Amino acid sequence: MGYNEARAPQFRRPASRWPAYGGPPGPASIPRTQGRQALPAKNEKQHYREPAIFNPTSVPLERPTLKLSTERVLTTHVGSLPRSQPVVDMLFRREEAQQYSRAEFERIMDEGVADVVRRQTQIGIDTVSDGETSKIGYATYIKDRLSGFAGDNPRQIALDLQDHPDFRARMAVFAGKQSFKRQSCVGPIAYQGQEDLNRDIKALLEAARQCNAHDAFLNAASPGVVSAFQPNSYYPSHEKYVEAIGEAMRVEYEAIVNAGLVLQLDCPDLAMARHTGFQDLSEAEFLRRAEHQVEVMNHALRNVPAQSLRMHVCWGNYEGPHDHDIALGKVLGIVLKAKPAAIQFEASNPRHAHEWAVWKSAAIAPDKILIPGMLTSTSNYVEHPELVAQRIMQFADIVGRERVIAGTDCGFGSFAGIGKMDADISYKKLAALVEGAALASDRLW
Repeated sequence: MGYNEARAPQFRRPASRWPAYGGPPGPASIPRTQGRQALPAKNEKQHYREPAIFNPTSVPLERPTLKLSTERVLTTHVGSLPRSQPVVDMLFRREEAQQYSRAEFERIMDEGVADVVRRQTQIGIDTVSDGETSKIGYATYIKDRLSGFAGDNPRQIALDLQDHPDFRARMAVFAGKQSFKRQSCVGPIAYQGQEDLNRDIKALLEAARQCNAHDAFLNAASPGVVSAFQPNSYYPSHEKYVEAIGEAMRVEYEAIVNAGLVLQLDCPDLAMARHTGFQDLSEAEFLRRAEHQVEVMNHALRNVPAQSLRMHVCWGNYEGPHDHDIALGKVLGIVLKAKPAAIQFEASNPRHAHEWAVWKSAAIAPDKILIPGMLTSTSNYVEHPELVAQRIMQFADIVGRERVIAGTDCGFGSFAGIGKMDADISYKKLAALVEGAALASDRLW
């Protein structure tokens, strides 16, 4: 059930799609072009002085625009991919405050990003990511980007797992224990992650150019998911805490888009947090909190066009009963108020596959794009392409073929070095996604 090489040409774009990247653009150095901003060629790199961070207001840059499935069903995924052992080892050196060479760290991360982008484009994935290579975890990496965080907090056991200690013990042996830090907010929050952010942007743009990727996106934690993982011990209320996170993370959000990359906001706080980080709230309290977190996220995105944004909503990327997951129907109205034009969500695992019917009955704005998960992200089963095609057809019947992009339930490597997903099998699953999208395209066009 491997990738059909005969289809490969349809997944390639002209080489000029990704011009060479020579560092963050300066206000006086950017020729205006149709579509993606022009970036300096490699031999012009010496003429650019790299600022501390992209200045989102220095020049009216061309913003990336989400691609629609206008000619065929496009493919993407949630973002994280299994990291190589050298990447994992280096990330934990930094996590545990061990000595390491910054130059060696950057070399290993750059090689890791280049490898995951190469593998995605070889399979035929249209909108690729950096695999979240340089991040220890999709929500806890912010301790390296924001001031005001310190310490470590014990992990809250998800409600659905609390009655199953033997299962938790077995999964810890098989998938690994979560040893990354979950810090608390202990002081005022400000953005200080310019160097890491610039490195992530540069590495993905360069890899996308080298591999001639169709398009690329970069993940960032939403204000709400930051608060769900890192409790507040400083601000007078949760509302003030989330608002401070949003204003600080605005720097990261705007920089990613101004660099020419689509931004994905990771928002498990709108569903998963009900039975994890915010499990002590009543359902009504949780929904009010979720509504506020969407309002804060929208405000943090006030300078970013909706068509440059996508968001991911999930109920937790782990194997377990999930019998405490809040129903999609209870949170969907809040999710649909979020600014991002595209919504990526779980749609294939046994607990949420039935909820296509909820989407069918929802009032979905005509400018919203759906990226349903066609693959599970917690099983090494490789989905049959025909099943993928059938799932795509379900959602094409709801919003039309142009507004469906085939995605995954969640990431294949949400936390570095942790999880049961085999790297090679994860890419086999993505190959099945591409084949299934091709089958659906043959039926829809």
